[in-house]
Amino acid sequence: MIRPFPSRRVVNTALLPLAMLAAGCASIQGDRLLGAITPYRIDVMQGNVVTKELASNVKPGMTREQVRDLLGSPLLTSAFHADRWDYVFTMRRQGVEPQRRSVVAFFKGDVLERLEVPELPSEKDFVSSIRPARATSGPLPVLALTDEQRMALPPPIKGESTAAVQPQGAIRPYPPLEPR
Repeated sequence: MIRPFPSRRVVNTALLPLAMLAAGCASIQGDRLLGAITPYRIDVMQGNVVTKELASNVKPGMTREQVRDLLGSPLLTSAFHADRWDYVFTMRRQGVEPQRRSVVAFFKGDVLERLEVPELPSEKDFVSSIRPARATSGPLPVLALTDEQRMALPPPIKGESTAAVQPQGAIRPYPPLEPR
């Protein structure tokens, strides 16, 4: 006699690996896999790093270009909020609580009206927070040149400027993007 459906034994044998896979997925909690294995997770740093020192240099009344020169290009700009720039920074590292900071610049026309700044780390605190755990025993890297080191630098070459450097290859004139 031929059975139209597979036997219970065949069905149970086929479902057993599926049930084990589902149970394995449910046992992943946090950074641990099956209670013993810790998978490798890459460090993810995104956005603009704004420190206390950088934020203290930005003053109301500055132009957009001056703010961009100090803080960099904003991570978020919106066509619906043209007078708002968002400088967002996120960092995720294995074994460390994720960090997220957001500095918001508000403009009136082309002039900075105000800068909303949360509690920010200093440059030294930020550098020490991103150093790998194995490198915490040594001294922090030097962030600025001393006066003696600055004086020891070679003087800039006179007569040559970056504006005088011509691009390589054929130069094609393009029509202007906006009418004059």
